[in-house]
Amino acid sequence: MNNIPYYLAAFVVVLGVLIVFHELGHYLAARLCGVKVLRFSVGFGRMLWKKRLGKDQTEWAISLFPLGGYVKMLDEREGPVAENEVHRAFNRQSVGRRSVIVAAGPLANFALAILIYWAVFMHGSEELLPVLGTPPVGTPAAMAAVGNGEQVRSVDGQPVATWSDLRWTLLHKAVDHESVALEVINEREEIVVRQLYLTAAGEQGWEGDALERLGIRFYRPDLPPVIGKVVANSVADRVGLLSGDRVLSIAGKDISSWYDLVGIVRDSATISLHLKIERQGEIVTVDLIPEAISERGQTVGKIGVAVADGPKPRREVKTFVSYGVIEAAGKALDETWDKSVFSLVMLGKMLTGEVSWKNLSGPVTIADYAGQSARLGLDYYLKFMALLSISLGVLNLLPIPVHVHSVCIDGFRLF
Repeated sequence: MNNIPYYLAAFVVVLGVLIVFHELGHYLAARLCGVKVLRFSVGFGRMLWKKRLGKDQTEWAISLFPLGGYVKMLDEREGPVAENEVHRAFNRQSVGRRSVIVAAGPLANFALAILIYWAVFMHGSEELLPVLGTPPVGTPAAMAAVGNGEQVRSVDGQPVATWSDLRWTLLHKAVDHESVALEVINEREEIVVRQLYLTAAGEQGWEGDALERLGIRFYRPDLPPVIGKVVANSVADRVGLLSGDRVLSIAGKDISSWYDLVGIVRDSATISLHLKIERQGEIVTVDLIPEAISERGQTVGKIGVAVADGPKPRREVKTFVSYGVIEAAGKALDETWDKSVFSLVMLGKMLTGEVSWKNLSGPVTIADYAGQSARLGLDYYLKFMALLSISLGVLNLLPIPVHVHSVCIDGFRLF
């Protein structure tokens, strides 16, 4: 509950920026085409604030419901128009001019995405390297013999430099490829090619984490299941777990790493678990019930312990990535184009029933993502804003029927 104001604020900022840019596109195009703009509104419904500005006395307004906006133009279909202003009415413009005005909003969203990516790429950010972790048994990555610590160099010959590159490339390939060749370098500095089958990514209509279904996980150093810290008044504290305890098994399942322990506990909220512990050479048994907590919209189990200090990663897992002015501009254009095409492909699959319409996120989900990305850092937040701007641009360029009122182009068909 404490996160709600923060997430709401992050959501409002994203929404406000996207609406303003979108509607400014319509407004500027209308002005360039000689059309008189009567009102520029951020939001719908009852007006909370308004002010008239400029030679045309355009009414600038902020309205009650912030899930979109509109630009209202002079139009004979909306009411009488003075004879001396008829030439400035929207309905009197050529088809070409009207098309430019309508398309300018989505195009402004693409321009915003390009500007954001350009700024982020020039500024630079710390990125995770594409280093793979041990995949779950039975997943495509496990069947491809992916090993813990292997770093991906390329996907089907396409170089990948960061974890974000790898994630995006695999999602893009999974839409229309059955398999890809992962060229990796293992911890012995050997270059190996892994054949990864991708069909599992879309088996559930692309809902949830597609990479998790492929078994693609980030690198985790091998840490023994030894407790380093017990949180005061936690479940673990109340049942007597101590720093230095080594967990041997949970619910009859042998535990070999810290991540085995975490996985079982997370999946066992409010379920009684029997633990076998090694403590100073003796075997101790403990029964506990993990506390249920909400994490990113899911209920997971927590017992209040932290891992003991283990071996440091034997390889670097982070790198700082930045680009020059020209290179960043080219990469920003490529990023916007790739994500626009991907959005169109996924929408096409929704229309054919291959992908669930649940993948069109609503306000609550978008607010959650906005808050999460803001907590990760400004560069993540800006990239989320750019991605949402691209989605808005794509959806508003499609011939999906919407209410058009004096070319009041409503913004967010995302909802």
